[in-house]
Amino acid sequence: MEEMAKITIGDETFELPVIVGTEGERAIDIQSLRKRTGLITYDPGFNNTGSCKSAITFMDGENGVLRYRGIPVEQLAEKSTFVETAYLLINGRLPEQKELTRFSVLLNDHSMVHEDMRTFFENFPRGAHPMGILSAMVNALRFFYPQLEGLSETEELDIIVTRLISKVRTMAAMSYKISLGHKVVYPKPDLCYCANFLNMMFDSPVKPYNLDPDFIRALNVLWILHGDHEQNCSTSAVRLVGSARVNLYASISAGISALWGRLHGGANQAVIRMMEEIHAAGGDVKPFVARARDKNDNFRLMGFGHSVYKTYDPRAKIIKKMADTVQAKLDKSDPLLDIARELEEVALKDPYFIDHNLYPNVDFYSGIVMRAMGIPTEMFTVMFAIGRLPGWIAQWKECFDSPRWKLSRPRQIYIGNNVRDYTPIEARTKTML
Repeated sequence: MEEMAKITIGDETFELPVIVGTEGERAIDIQSLRKRTGLITYDPGFNNTGSCKSAITFMDGENGVLRYRGIPVEQLAEKSTFVETAYLLINGRLPEQKELTRFSVLLNDHSMVHEDMRTFFENFPRGAHPMGILSAMVNALRFFYPQLEGLSETEELDIIVTRLISKVRTMAAMSYKISLGHKVVYPKPDLCYCANFLNMMFDSPVKPYNLDPDFIRALNVLWILHGDHEQNCSTSAVRLVGSARVNLYASISAGISALWGRLHGGANQAVIRMMEEIHAAGGDVKPFVARARDKNDNFRLMGFGHSVYKTYDPRAKIIKKMADTVQAKLDKSDPLLDIARELEEVALKDPYFIDHNLYPNVDFYSGIVMRAMGIPTEMFTVMFAIGRLPGWIAQWKECFDSPRWKLSRPRQIYIGNNVRDYTPIEARTKTML
């Protein structure tokens, strides 16, 4: 028998069905609420509103659980590659060997970008943020690569998906090279996805880049950990914009713009800036921890706490180990890693941080890993976007495949003026005088 929830308004009681997910999550289905009662729900930020049913990612913030298509992210980080995980997210299952090989070949085949796009890159104002450039360029891809005649809708979508995953990586590396005034390095067909990116970023005629297996593995893990994260701000943006039935390029462009925000993808840059500030002040973390506890001080420790996780972010545990691995490859240790370790140790013992569930999140150590690989701070959020791209595509595709995909149209509670007459400008001027 279906479980029902009861809501009483005045003298009337209404029953609404309760939906139960595969992991026991429960929600009240309010789709008929306005029609039956004339009321809507009020939930600023939608923190208590389920916008969809999804079979892609499961999160349990209370217990620090994250799974892609049912597989724990810890297992994927240890055993999988980013390309295999991307296939899993988009297609709902792990690929067979021939499917993985075909997917990898397609990514290499579509990795080149139209030469005319270089003109776009070179004409952005100097100092333009890479995320703004990437968002614009992804939207422009639609016009450089129009629909292919004779293909079914599914075949066309498969090509668009591989085109996006392969070209966004190439465009990111290209924008970095152009920003330095260096010659663009093109992708090599004999290199895997992550190795190709590192080579395009750092290879040069003067100093050939040495592809370190540990760095390649670290990049795989970093991007796997960022693959998807349920209905966060940027994913919701992709779904909402896509609900208007715009093309996938435009939806992904919207996701990139949302990720750009300092409360979302930009947090990893903020962590590095905070650690640099602590280092410049002598490296003692205790005064900064005290400031974070002071409710009258606007300072906050970046990289601690999460809107969903109420315990240690499972991704942070994995990326912390990877930080140690890549740091061991460097000629000298990074003082910011020492500060990060001390900050974590102090915060995890501090009652204030424990009581407020302020545990390290993935942003806390991801910046250290990217910094060790030589990736500049302004590229951190772009790296996040490359990792999140398969998740965005999977979320958009899940909507696209659903016959019940509705146009998103949130409601509001109006608190403005009641009806009033138009005042002619002469009267308005006299009133002002």
